[in-house]
Amino acid sequence: MLLFPNCKVNLGLRVTRRRPDGYHDIETVMIPAGWCDVLEIVPSASGTTTLTVTGRAVDCPPEKNLVMRAYRALADRVPLPPVDIFLRKVIPDGAGLGGGSADAAFTLIGLNAMFDLGFDKAGLAEIAAGIGSDCPFFIYNEPMLCVGTGTEMSRADICPLSEMTLLIAKPQVAVSTKEAYAGVKPKPSDGRLTELLSHPVAEWESLGVHNDFEDSILPLHDAIARIKDAMIAGGAAYSAMTGSGAAVIGLFASAKMADAVASSLEGCDTFAGCAAVN
Repeated sequence: MLLFPNCKVNLGLRVTRRRPDGYHDIETVMIPAGWCDVLEIVPSASGTTTLTVTGRAVDCPPEKNLVMRAYRALADRVPLPPVDIFLRKVIPDGAGLGGGSADAAFTLIGLNAMFDLGFDKAGLAEIAAGIGSDCPFFIYNEPMLCVGTGTEMSRADICPLSEMTLLIAKPQVAVSTKEAYAGVKPKPSDGRLTELLSHPVAEWESLGVHNDFEDSILPLHDAIARIKDAMIAGGAAYSAMTGSGAAVIGLFASAKMADAVASSLEGCDTFAGCAAVN
């Protein structure tokens, strides 16, 4: 079975409180984007489950990879035959794009279909939540308002983006989750994020659609700040860091504008594609 786990981007991200357990509650809208890894699952040739990773280097041993965690989480629920899993990494890590979470979620989806296990999306999302906070989003893979630790989701109706081009740019720096949360100052939410995102994209910035992580991360990482500046100077209707960084997104009125900015961003990994949401 061949699958193409896609990344996500955040439209607005508010850190609303530090929880007693040390984690944080957030409010954000996630939408799927077209930058994809390649995942293949086949019956095991050796009688044991294996994972082979190619493409971008991943600083993680196979047994700790979220893909293997997904396999084990599903095997804890139902008997699973051994498989060989081949993962080609294309989505940058340390980017706030959720590539690893997508790989895990698509592993659950693929195994469920391959062996006709009968889990519905809600059942898979429940399993995915135990793997990582972004994982349940990729089970549904549609615009979602995510609150709490990110696993409490509801459908988000936002303004149409089908006529816009989404540019994602990742500099050669990474931002760890620990670094991102160390500098953030939680603020209670007014609960209006989805309503704000229903307005035209060009109004988002003035309405206060903002990624709270930018306040501490941009002053520490000039490379990230320069990307956002370049996108705005190049005509982006909206630009912001996605997730905890280091990737930056821009929404442009045309592919030509997005491509012009992408070509000016030396040393960055970039993706440009349709920003349509379902």
